Amino acid sequence: MLEHFCECYSDLSGPILCPVLGSITPLFIPNSRIRPIRLIGLSTSFITFLYSPVLRIQFDPSTAKSQFVESLRWLPYENINFYLGIDGISLFFVILTTFLIPICILVGWSGMRNYGKEYITASLIREFLMIAVFRMLDLLLFYVFPESVPIPMMLLAILLILLQTGTTDLQISLTTEFSERRQIFLWIASFASFAVKVPMVPVHIWLPEAHVEAPTAGSVILAGIPLKLGTYGFLRFSIPMFPEATLCFTPFIYTLSAIAIIYTSLTTSRQIDLKKIIAYSSVAHMNLVTIGMFSRVAAVRSPILSYGMLSHGLVSSALFLCVGVLYDRHKTRLVRYYGGLVSTMPNLSTIFFSFTLANMSSPGTSSFIGEFLILVGAFQRNSLVATLAALGMILGAAYSLWLYNRVVSGNLKPDFLHKFSDSNGREVSIFIPFLIGMGVHPKVFPDCMHTSVSNLVQHGKFH
Repeated sequence: MLEHFCECYSDLSGPILCPVLGSITPLFIPNSRIRPIRLIGLSTSFITFLYSPVLRIQFDPSTAKSQFVESLRWLPYENINFYLGIDGISLFFVILTTFLIPICILVGWSGMRNYGKEYITASLIREFLMIAVFRMLDLLLFYVFPESVPIPMMLLAILLILLQTGTTDLQISLTTEFSERRQIFLWIASFASFAVKVPMVPVHIWLPEAHVEAPTAGSVILAGIPLKLGTYGFLRFSIPMFPEATLCFTPFIYTLSAIAIIYTSLTTSRQIDLKKIIAYSSVAHMNLVTIGMFSRVAAVRSPILSYGMLSHGLVSSALFLCVGVLYDRHKTRLVRYYGGLVSTMPNLSTIFFSFTLANMSSPGTSSFIGEFLILVGAFQRNSLVATLAALGMILGAAYSLWLYNRVVSGNLKPDFLHKFSDSNGREVSIFIPFLIGMGVHPKVFPDCMHTSVSNLVQHGKFH
């Protein structure tokens, strides 16, 4: 029966259709019946997540070809199709997406009273869009999906690719030789889009402000998935399709990334809002991934880039969950109002400490594995840039420990904080999957990604 189930859904239709159907169903239920609406949303997201082990079991890591491919003729007269597939890189981003959505629904469980229907529908539609983005093998449709359209300039680049190749099929574009001048223009156009999503300095200011305005579930998703679309775009499109331009602009990327790591690490230590602290630290971590991405030796040896992105998606999302627990009780995110929580919230303090260690890339955590391997590869290409990146990791340890010490240690401040209840069972159950993490048995992730990443590197002529 399991074999029949796998065969029926080997084309990945389930993870696409399930959120769509689940988002439509609550529209026919009155707002007053919030309980069935919440259960439908949670059940739909959980069923979608259950496809993850099926994908992992069926996935063949020995080939770099896209698997579970689906093609639907969309604009056949222009040779543009709705073309979906998955490889070792996108596999775990799809799994990460299906993992985080049920978490976000549980986070907003008690707050879904007046707008529960809208919350569930928006969450499931967002899940569908993010899964589609990571499965997309057509450049035009990758542009069309909302999360991947930061700057319209990229559309012009896609049209130029269409004019030269006659299609927007990614796999055909990867085998097409573009002239050096055209590569430079196309690379700049794609960079203008992806740099905003990373984000890179100086187009990073939107991220802290977005996190401050977003609810906890919004911050969890933003840190876990959309923030990876910039680096994913570099790895999937810019680097393999425009190798000469990538070589030309590597010093530029090194400079921007090194500045971002040092600048945002120093800026983090001056923040007074808990969410802004985590947001600025995310900028530093993602720019470290960018350095590793353009350090070609690192890319050749192992798929550490995708691993670093996945690790950050878990750690930063978990930290925002910790902030959400504090905010639910005390209605403030300002650091100066906190202190001494270890005596009143020991469970949360222990959980918070675990994720603080991961955020500072302590050995034994998933962050250490990804960032250490990135630095090893970067040192072989440019020792100065790698040294600056390593300095950013030291600063990261400094502000992480400073934050934890200010919030958890010291004296209580009862004049500001009144509700000292520790994490409840629902909150602890949400944290447990994050605590298991990828640092426990990391080898399974590189094994699946290695062939796909090596194939992209080969296309990019990184020898």
